[in-house]
Amino acid sequence: MASTRTTFTLDDELAERARQLGINISAAAREGVSTAVHAALAQSDRSAYERHPERRDPFWSEAEAWSQE
Repeated sequence: MASTRTTFTLDDELAERARQLGINISAAAREGVSTAVHAALAQSDRSAYERHPERRDPFWSEAEAWSQE
């Protein structure tokens, strides 16, 4: 998978704690962004559903009846 280099700002104390604990900051950032993207997509899908909820379509009930002949 292709990747893009980016820069972000991290609190000095937090960065130092991460280093002390052996946390790979790049991997943690990737995981955090991935989690945020998934959450935003889920919220977007939910909002779209709330704006346009599914409704019963009588066509499908009739189509099922035709298939039973």
